[in-house]
Amino acid sequence: MFEINLQGKVALITGVSSGIGFGIAKMLAKAGCAIAGCALEGKDTAAAKRFVDAMETEGAQVWYHSADLSKPVEMEAFVNGALEHFNRRIDILVSNAGKNCFEGALDCEESSWQQNMDLNLSSHWRLSKLCKPYLELNNGLILIMTSNHASATIPGCFPYNVAKTALTGLVRSLAIEWGPKIRTLGIAPGFIDTPGNQDWFDSFENPEEEKQRTIDLHPVKRLGSPEEIGGWCVFLASDYAAFASGTTYLIDGGRSALMQDN
Repeated sequence: MFEINLQGKVALITGVSSGIGFGIAKMLAKAGCAIAGCALEGKDTAAAKRFVDAMETEGAQVWYHSADLSKPVEMEAFVNGALEHFNRRIDILVSNAGKNCFEGALDCEESSWQQNMDLNLSSHWRLSKLCKPYLELNNGLILIMTSNHASATIPGCFPYNVAKTALTGLVRSLAIEWGPKIRTLGIAPGFIDTPGNQDWFDSFENPEEEKQRTIDLHPVKRLGSPEEIGGWCVFLASDYAAFASGTTYLIDGGRSALMQDN
């Protein structure tokens, strides 16, 4: 039976309270990782407790911290706390935290642009820098979560798509400058069945109709799951993917293969 064992490794994951981040944490825990996770929610909230309970159910050591990663001081507190809890060790960084910021290019306010760039772009670079000294001790891995909007987008998704496109450049630069001791890879999910995407569908007059229209545009005829993205993280963290670096993988159920939306 094919199995990947990441026992003894420590994974630091951002945005773990729900959606893709939660799915990634769950799958890395299944593979044997200890998990240090953060999200906006306080440690006594239902979302944080759900995360901790899920990790413990998988038999993983777990530590959770509340942090707004658009604020460098809170990011530093998260990393320092994780290092203290896990004996100064980080093997895998999954920089996942982000938030949709969909506006038109003309109407986008400076404040929205800056908030988007702080969270959806700059935080990934800052977090990677903080973790670098510890990752390179263990031939570590940085996984940066971008989006299918990095390769193709639609009107009204500015400035989110700009930040996500820039992350592919960050992946390349870190792979070149920090290799060979650290591998850096990007993952660009398409439509994944998350609360965030459900919010998008709910913005339409007929959410179920819009969701089905979107599903029908995928050759696989369904949306992806957070656990499937987590499975990719497990594989990329394993020895089987040791030759991969500097690349961003688009995981979108074939959606991008369509030339037109009909």
